[in-house]
Amino acid sequence: MFGYYLQLALRSFRNSRVLTALMVLAIALGIGASMTTLTVFHVLSGDPIPDKSDRLFNVQLDAADMHGYVPGEEPDRNMTRFDSEALLRAARGARQAMMSGGFVAVAPDDARTPFFTDARYTSADFFPMFDAPLAHGRSWTAEDDAARARVAVISAELNQQVFGGGDSTGRTLRINGTDLRVIGVLHAWMPTPRFWDLSLQSFNSLESVFVPFSTAIELRLSRMGSMNCWGDSGSDATALNAPCTWVQYWVELPDAADAGAYRDYLVDYSEQQRAAGRFERPANVRLRDVPALLEHYQVVPNDVRLQLWLAMGFLLVCLVNTVGLLLAKSLRRAPEIGVRRALGASRRSIFAQFLVEAGAIGVAGGVAGLGLALLGLWAVRQNPSSYAELARLDTTMLLTTFALSIVASLLAGLLPAWRAMQVTPAIQLKSQ
Repeated sequence: MFGYYLQLALRSFRNSRVLTALMVLAIALGIGASMTTLTVFHVLSGDPIPDKSDRLFNVQLDAADMHGYVPGEEPDRNMTRFDSEALLRAARGARQAMMSGGFVAVAPDDARTPFFTDARYTSADFFPMFDAPLAHGRSWTAEDDAARARVAVISAELNQQVFGGGDSTGRTLRINGTDLRVIGVLHAWMPTPRFWDLSLQSFNSLESVFVPFSTAIELRLSRMGSMNCWGDSGSDATALNAPCTWVQYWVELPDAADAGAYRDYLVDYSEQQRAAGRFERPANVRLRDVPALLEHYQVVPNDVRLQLWLAMGFLLVCLVNTVGLLLAKSLRRAPEIGVRRALGASRRSIFAQFLVEAGAIGVAGGVAGLGLALLGLWAVRQNPSSYAELARLDTTMLLTTFALSIVASLLAGLLPAWRAMQVTPAIQLKSQ
């Protein structure tokens, strides 16, 4: 019966081409607008490390003085260097890493002009903790951290830019006038968002150079990111005992259920530091896994959320217009429906026939809407936003386009189909 209903739908489309074109256009416009914004939202709100996001935790301690103290307020998102190194030595998690963002001047081997690029200063567990894929070589070890080894891991893009690609392990990378030995080259890798340091742009490209934190401190490499200080920070706010928060600290636990025990450990540590006179405030810690952290800091820009709601509202308006057009079309076909009912067609078959027609319009609207969505995403990529280049349609969103189009058209077709099945054969035949 589906094939028969589809034949009737195609015949109906040919008999009312203008009305059909208007309905397809209405669906296409709504789908195009909604899928453009939905795709952007999907890309920005995805889980950047789904295999272990519930076992990776960002640590926050309240090490500030009593100035402006509000009980229970949110601690600074970063930690002091002293506390980060203390937790790193304690190694109470399966893995732990301290880090900070930076920027360095890279001088290629040839006569090309040096250029600046982003860097990440971190400890050895960063790479296995965040599943950083290595194309060549290895990452450094805890022994390299302790020895302040002059080593670096570089991104695939920087490897191509400086060394022309391939296995560049063992080669020398000159940054800020210092030679570092390349021990690892990453595969193309871009977790979205770049969740380990939300004080920087979350959707920028990956850092190009990774250097041991201890080495970066010794070489006094330039840093970037937020820093909050209180009291007397002295001439060097990055010094070990400086009362400044600027370091991000992450821990990987064996199981998400271990979070409670680790939180208790952080409370005990805070109380110990308070007893020693370092902390002035009562223990106030935060331990959030990746999804909770992204939700707390609302990583998805507010304008993207607003655009999504506006696009969905526009889709609803398009569906209302489609309902009106389908109702008008069903009224014009009342005599035809009366004849079919008189010849034995049941109300259920009339209802199914009109739903098939609505679904066919949805498929056509989905195809046209896909084209409009691709055009809309191209327009998004022309914007200067940090996330613009990420606005691309993947397989999931491609399937969602057609699913949303068909479901929307079927919903729009429910009322016209119900009205069509209520047509009384006797009245229609008598009027003829």
